[in-house]
Formats: sequence, C-alpha cells, structure tokens
Amino acid sequence: MKAAVLDIKGKDTGRKVSLNKAIYEIEPNDHAVYLDVKQYLANQRQGTHKSKERAEIKGSTRKIKKQKGTGTARAGSIKSPVFRGGGRIFGPRPRNYSFKLNKKLKALARKSAFSMKAKEKAIVVLEDFTFEAPKTSAYSQMMSNLGFDGKKTLLILGDSNKNVYLSSRNLQHTDVVMASELSTYNILNSGVVLMTEGAVEKIENILS
Repeated sequence: MKAAVLDIKGKDTGRKVSLNKAIYEIEPNDHAVYLDVKQYLANQRQGTHKSKERAEIKGSTRKIKKQKGTGTARAGSIKSPVFRGGGRIFGPRPRNYSFKLNKKLKALARKSAFSMKAKEKAIVVLEDFTFEAPKTSAYSQMMSNLGFDGKKTLLILGDSNKNVYLSSRNLQHTDVVMASELSTYNILNSGVVLMTEGAVEKIENILS
C-alpha cells in the first residue's frame, strides 16, 4: 500500500511511502480493539470515590426509641442507613480500575485501528516538519491548507517536537502524540490520522 507524502501547505511532494500491509491492511479484530479501549478508559479513572458507611458516621449510639409498643419498626441507632443522615449501604470505596493486557493483544488492537482508518481513507502522510516557534496560527494554517479545518485530527510524530505540540495545544479537536505514546483510543477517536514520514517508520518498528 502506497501513500503520497504531502507538505504542510497541502501540496504533493512527489514522494510516496510504503505502508506495511501487516499493519494497515489486516482484518480488524473488534474484540481486541474493545479490550484495549476499555483498558485505556479504565486507566483514566482516579478511583478515589468514597461514601461514609454506618460505622463511619458521627452520631449518638443511644437507642432512639423503645423496642416495643411504638407501632413502628425497631430502631437501634440514628446512624442506621434507613434514617436521613445515616450511613450508606454498600457505598463506593477507593479502588484501582486498571487491568492487564498482553503486549501482543495491544499491538493487534492498534493494527486493527490503523486498518479501519486506512479502509476509510483517513490516513495522511506528511513530510517531517517543525515550526521555528510555538504558534497556534501556524498549526491552524497547516490544518486549513490540508483541508481539515474543524475536523478531529490526530498528528503522530516520530520524535518529540515541542514547538509543534505547543502550537496545537490551544486548538479544539486536535491531538499530537509521538509514535511511542500511541494508543488505540487515540486512533479511533480521531476523524483523520496524520503521520509524519518519521512516524511511519517508528510505528512499523514498534508494531512489526
């Protein structure tokens, strides 16, 4: 599979890069994608939720009314969950939501995500570039030149580029990541995947 290389002005450079069939043209594995996205979202959860249970409520321990003869149910403590201000039954407790996935399954999920995007013709390869200084207007102009104004885009860089990252940070619907930090969620959550030439090589090294 060949892809034309564009410059930041949206023009064809005349060069083409080869996209590995083993990454961009496989039969997507939906279950692997589901598990990887589920793990990503689970890892974002802090798990610090907590409510007070009966033993943690501050209040008197005296019996609030006599056991018999009231015509109503027995009541032993004002901290009982059946009273307003009482403890919560089986309330949430702090917990860790993360879980383990095998490396091969995660790699399969990313290959599946790339194959889905390739099938939708939503993968664009750019020549390696940088900005002289962090400027949001420069990044916005690049997106406009490429025809992706207002679209949800993911730009994958081969190596860290602070100026490009800072230029994109204030824009909505834009995400910039390095190839080594890529996740299945990032790929599927974007409308268009932009990759630099350096990123294409890095991704192949990581997933092959």
